[in-house]
Amino acid sequence: MESSSEADAISATDQPVTATSLVADLQALGVDAGDIVMAHTSLSALGWIIGGSQAVANALFDAVGPTGTVVMPTQSAHLSDPSRWQAPPVPEEWFETIRAEMPAYDPATTPTRLMGAVVDCFRHRPGTIRSGNPQVSVAANGPHANAITDNHRFADCLGDDSPLGTLYELDAKVLLLGVGHANNTSLHLAEHRASWPTKSTITQAAPIIVDGTRQWTEVEVLDINEDDFEQIGAAFADTGEQSEGLVGAGIGKLMSMRALVDFASEWMSTNR
Repeated sequence: MESSSEADAISATDQPVTATSLVADLQALGVDAGDIVMAHTSLSALGWIIGGSQAVANALFDAVGPTGTVVMPTQSAHLSDPSRWQAPPVPEEWFETIRAEMPAYDPATTPTRLMGAVVDCFRHRPGTIRSGNPQVSVAANGPHANAITDNHRFADCLGDDSPLGTLYELDAKVLLLGVGHANNTSLHLAEHRASWPTKSTITQAAPIIVDGTRQWTEVEVLDINEDDFEQIGAAFADTGEQSEGLVGAGIGKLMSMRALVDFASEWMSTNR
């Protein structure tokens, strides 16, 4: 029996989307051979695709070519303190058991949470390297994969010393496929650089391996907030520095990460 989501995708698609057509769409959007692309994707938004998530991942690699690098967020938000869980919350009497029994982060085996089918396919692709942060890891595949994923500490997890900072320095592009700026991880780098009156930190915790032993570890990290990300994205689009066009049956958006982060940091400092 077909799933309702797949049936919806079929009904919303005039003709099947293919890896070949996706490559052409990505190239028309501005993805070039040799690019470093940080991609955020929604498979269902792109129409009915022959090969599904595998075809999307293949198209991204074909568009950047062998000298390019594809990067995706592979976050695992469930590796966090259960007292902070909201989607959904769990009973307070479960907290200590969860803290004691949650498996430690393992880049090879820890599943992503709410990242989508394309990300899950991509992270299992031969040659893909996943960073070591237990909550906001990224995966990369290509010549710059090691430089992007190395030394992703639990603290400063989205700042200048994180993969986002490396991507900024490497002049990467941000690609949104069927998603909006609310899903744009790069904007968290702007948060780290910006200043506003209520900017603060919170304590995060996760199970990690320390000297070969599972350990529940706490660190101070920036208290991030995506509530204004769509507003920032709309304002950035008005500058004319964001390319937008059809990719499959969905909308693709492409931009320079440097231009976006510089704009967003100033916007946050002024408007938050």
